Amino acid sequence: MNRVPDIFAEKRHLGAAGERFWKALLVVGTFALVASVALAAAAPGGWRRFLFAYLVNFAFVLSLALGALYFVLLHHLTHSGWSVVVRRVGEAVAATFPVLAVLAVPVILGVHVLYPWAHGGAAPEPALQAKAAYLNVPFFVARLVVYFAVWAVTARYYFRRSTLQDDSGDVALTVKMERRAAIAMVAFGVTLTFAAIDLVMSLDPRWYSTIFGVYYFAGSVVGIYALLIVLTYSLQRAGYLRGAITVEHYHDLGKLLFGFVVFWAYIGFSQYMLIWYANIPEETRWLAVRQTGGWGWVGLVLLFGHFVVPFVALLSRAPKRRPRLLAAAAVWMLAMHWVDVYWLVAPAGDPGRPVPHLVDLTLLVGLGSWLLAAAAFAVRRRSLVPERDPRLAESLAFENA
Repeated sequence: MNRVPDIFAEKRHLGAAGERFWKALLVVGTFALVASVALAAAAPGGWRRFLFAYLVNFAFVLSLALGALYFVLLHHLTHSGWSVVVRRVGEAVAATFPVLAVLAVPVILGVHVLYPWAHGGAAPEPALQAKAAYLNVPFFVARLVVYFAVWAVTARYYFRRSTLQDDSGDVALTVKMERRAAIAMVAFGVTLTFAAIDLVMSLDPRWYSTIFGVYYFAGSVVGIYALLIVLTYSLQRAGYLRGAITVEHYHDLGKLLFGFVVFWAYIGFSQYMLIWYANIPEETRWLAVRQTGGWGWVGLVLLFGHFVVPFVALLSRAPKRRPRLLAAAAVWMLAMHWVDVYWLVAPAGDPGRPVPHLVDLTLLVGLGSWLLAAAAFAVRRRSLVPERDPRLAESLAFENA
């Protein structure tokens, strides 16, 4: 039986290192964003390229924050015990929605470039005219405000009460969070689905998929479990929570990552199969763009890189119980998740060029650094583990069967 560690003997506060870390990330992110703007200004058609690259990376970092919120809500909804010691990391990532709301401004400012339905004109085609009551700029902006308000308030509620419990040890806080988790999860599911439709699916307003929101959700959860593995492993390498987070916790994170890799593949196949089988031009055109002009190779990268390779790599027990190997697999999955979002968004901007531009990568560094800076800022003065949660002892003693 594993010895239960003394959590109060752990190095569990970022301290001065945390202050330096979030400030350094903020500087790196700002520099990368400025470099991206400079690249856009220097190239013909650079602003259009910039906006689509920005949307790719914004949808990517947003998916990670949404996945983190899902993880926190699921923890309370299922009265989970094993995940207590890694929950604070998820809460920190979910606490970034106010920053992401600010980062959504370029998408709003570039709406007329990104979305065909926002172009206006005297005589829009019938397909767009029929959707005009929903696809119009004022309503689009209003919906984004509602989405971010729901996400930010929900994440703040859970983060605030979780950290209050560190001081008070009040079990009633856990009871309240669990009671509100069901309605919060419903609100999360509805807002995520409509956000995926608005931000990504409406790039082609003539195309539709009834499970597109589920597809984006599946990728978001793959992304957050991969990110949690990478962040917890990095924290332990830096000397934090070395006793609290064990091989047993990595094992469960690895199982969940594996499970959602399979779920993502199932949803992706279901969407593809139904469109292929029906063979309706309004539906197939979206896939046709992503199977021609070199984009078919990106699809093959996703097939093998996002499913076949991780399926084989994570299928057995051994890799999930070796943190270094699991962290390497998680980094791979984060890269594949980015390719997935790129495959969803980028063909709408440049259907003839599947190879990422430099600005795609600089914006990934910029927005990714801002996301991590905001997460580090949220926990800079807080414990990295919910140290007085009523299920902490269960989490510390957790062992897989």
